[in-house]
Amino acid sequence: MKKEIEAVLEQRVRPMLRSHGGDIEALSLENGVLRVRLLGHCSNCPSAVYTTEQLVQQEVCDAVPQVQRVLLEQDVSDDLWMQAKALLRHG
Repeated sequence: MKKEIEAVLEQRVRPMLRSHGGDIEALSLENGVLRVRLLGHCSNCPSAVYTTEQLVQQEVCDAVPQVQRVLLEQDVSDDLWMQAKALLRHG
């Protein structure tokens, strides 16, 4: 099922996100709930939740019936934490 999800993301979701300078990462799938993280410009977009509900969830759930819901994880990436720490140490 992971390959099916990744194929949907690659073919139907990523092209739209990339046109806005973003991307998507599938984090986990448990009990029919796919958790994703938006990357790039999409990660801080005010429309991130709307994008997840209207684009990602619709495309993934239509193509992979075992996925019933898509949830957006809105945490800070490890890379961003490292950049922030470096700035604070030397700033």
